[in-house]
Amino acid sequence: MSVFIEIESDIELPFQVEKMTQVVIDATLKYVNCPYETEVNLLLTTSVNMQQFNKEHRGIDKTTDVLSFPMLEPVMFDDFSKLEEHLDVFHPETGELVLGDIIISLDQVLAQAEEYGHKPKREFAFLIAHGMFHLLGYDHESEDESQRMEKAQKELLDQLKILR
Repeated sequence: MSVFIEIESDIELPFQVEKMTQVVIDATLKYVNCPYETEVNLLLTTSVNMQQFNKEHRGIDKTTDVLSFPMLEPVMFDDFSKLEEHLDVFHPETGELVLGDIIISLDQVLAQAEEYGHKPKREFAFLIAHGMFHLLGYDHESEDESQRMEKAQKELLDQLKILR
């Protein structure tokens, strides 16, 4: 698994960001039974930058906590074997399945941890999981999709013992 982390913020979180990122991504891939080595890009940024990304990509002129940009069509993840037909989704040099990009606002990690009464580590892990589930085809556009995603996120964080 390759995880490329870029940081565009002066905020330092009170835990090992790289380690937590790896743990949550690995657990998410196991949760969905992904049979491939994968590649994920993670950008940790500010609320100001996040507002610009949100405006550019979603047409919403306000900040947000996490954005995900999947490289694949969500329907492909109903059956991972279907990916064999799509060689363009695998990195040509490493052979890893390229899942996409996750962007997280570190300002929002701290603010939401305080708002929800838990540690920044838990909020960060939740946002990584949320972003990963989006990369893997989960969504929350309908009530059923939302319940499926919320259940997956809760089960994953419970498995990792990252509780509120």
